[in-house]
Amino acid sequence: MPHAFRLTLSVFAIAALTQLLPAAEPELPKAAIDGTGPGWRELGEADFENVNCAPDTWKWNGGEAHCTGQPVGVIRSKKPITNFELVAEWRHLKSGGNSGIFAWVPEASLTPLKPGQLPHGIEVQVLDHGYAEQYTKQTGKQPDWFTTNGDVFPVGTSDMKPFPPVAPDGKRAFPRKNLSRGVGEWNHYYVRAINGEVRLWVNGEEVTGGTDCKPSTGFLCLESEGSPVEFRNLRIRELP
Repeated sequence: MPHAFRLTLSVFAIAALTQLLPAAEPELPKAAIDGTGPGWRELGEADFENVNCAPDTWKWNGGEAHCTGQPVGVIRSKKPITNFELVAEWRHLKSGGNSGIFAWVPEASLTPLKPGQLPHGIEVQVLDHGYAEQYTKQTGKQPDWFTTNGDVFPVGTSDMKPFPPVAPDGKRAFPRKNLSRGVGEWNHYYVRAINGEVRLWVNGEEVTGGTDCKPSTGFLCLESEGSPVEFRNLRIRELP
């Protein structure tokens, strides 16, 4: 068979095969939300008060917050917030670091807190990948009840209907994609909490959340949980 004829057949074969293959799904645009624009404002030291941490647990340098992680506890917003959007960048300074952002924390769960305790509310988890590695080493099991890429779940008496995929307990919403960066690297969270629904974007993509949250109003808290962590570029927009 002449070479040119074989080449022509190959071109037609490739074209036919291409028509049979499923079209690649277009990549969704990332949410480049930096907390600027109408209604947005910076959150800093003046917007929070200590609940059950030590006086030196949280140190602020301008808009950047450094938390030692000791003792376990929280700082809270000075007033309750209902509907809001929140932008926060965070990074862990030690492998296996654990922290979180609490939404809609009821005042009744904050008043009696002692050092070492955490409040009720909806937690947007801030967890380093090393935590899963340590869990496997300590238990010999692979973690199936948590991830390190942005779980969202109710704590204590709070409740939430999680978006799938869901943890085995049926309460914790797992992320659809693994997008969190490792220890020492900055991560970007965008949280939208409106009318009892919480949605989380990790590094520009929506990954998880839940609806039917109870309560759906309360305080915003930053968590100290045993390991040094930093937050920066904290910005909020309160909504009707």
